[in-house]
Amino acid sequence: MQPSEVLGVPKPEWETEDVSMLRDMAGRFVENEIVPHYDRFEKQEMVDRELWNRAGENGLLCAAMPEEYGGAGGTYAHEAAIIDALAHNGTDGFGCVLHSAIVAPYILHYGSEDQKRKWLPKLATGELVGAIAMTEPAAGSDLQGVKTTAVKDGNQYRINGSKTFITNGQHANLIILVTKTDPSKGAKGTSLIVIETDGLEGFERGRNLDKVGLKANDTSELFFNDMKVPTSNLLGSEEGQGFFQLMEQLPQERLIIANQAIGAIERALALTIDYVKERKAFGKQIMDFQNTQFKLAELKSEATMMRVFVDHCVAQHLKGELDSATASMAKYMASDMQCKVMDECLQLHGGYGYMNEYPIARMFRDARVQRIYGGTNEIMKVLIARTL
Repeated sequence: MQPSEVLGVPKPEWETEDVSMLRDMAGRFVENEIVPHYDRFEKQEMVDRELWNRAGENGLLCAAMPEEYGGAGGTYAHEAAIIDALAHNGTDGFGCVLHSAIVAPYILHYGSEDQKRKWLPKLATGELVGAIAMTEPAAGSDLQGVKTTAVKDGNQYRINGSKTFITNGQHANLIILVTKTDPSKGAKGTSLIVIETDGLEGFERGRNLDKVGLKANDTSELFFNDMKVPTSNLLGSEEGQGFFQLMEQLPQERLIIANQAIGAIERALALTIDYVKERKAFGKQIMDFQNTQFKLAELKSEATMMRVFVDHCVAQHLKGELDSATASMAKYMASDMQCKVMDECLQLHGGYGYMNEYPIARMFRDARVQRIYGGTNEIMKVLIARTL
């Protein structure tokens, strides 16, 4: 069974012909260029650098960026199609979604014309690999607790501090850095500064972190020791806009996580339904046991409702109407459900589900972080509670 068929939910209105075409094209690219090498990517704990260039050549980077800046001129709907292609093939460890749908939008929305023309075309080709550095050893969901500082020194910023858990951290050579330009002002002293790391003195990559799941993605520590960056790399017209910029863009990041979750859920259900129809116990198919039927009926019902809700959130986002609370609902509910589905589907695989040679084992490990990054699910509930 194909993951796209397992729920039988009709295509949403926003899935136009060109979005469907991109979904198919992305699926073929993933099947041909990523899936055959994915085990090796997991073992080396990062994809090959060349994959970024091939993705760019095939139009899979910056699909929602305007054509004048090297993108494909699409919308978030096109990014959602790429997310599905990755999730349905179990290749979520390729960090192109963060690169295209999180990093690039910050530059598009807040960058100067010069910044957009300088950086976006290179992100679209894969010449630049993007990352965003928010989290620090002592500041996770609490972004106001950031300690990294950027002090003006003539026409440069002198930056000191460190970041951790940075997705694409080993490959990234264009990083949006969350800093304090005025620590005395709290959130209002936060600014976003773009750094180009190639040949940059004072910039140091730490180790590629050893994670529970998503092994194919490089996730790193970064260090800044009197690192000097031009003041022209500030995002926005003045200092102190960083916290507002983050709050404005985080709903899309949380919607991305929900899209990733429902895509993975569909794959897990498709794989498990195929497995229980083939595997036998006590003289009959696992699927013939009422417990199996009831478990899968429950999961399919919940997943169908989640797919409809996530598609609704995408539609709202495309209209510019997705509020922070609704995005938070999608993120926490979809990621919670993802972890539940992976656990139940692994159980239905029995002992084989615990073997790494079966995809459900990797999916079980990969799912867990979804409830943590992008703001923990506990923080999502705090945001939702503020609307009560």
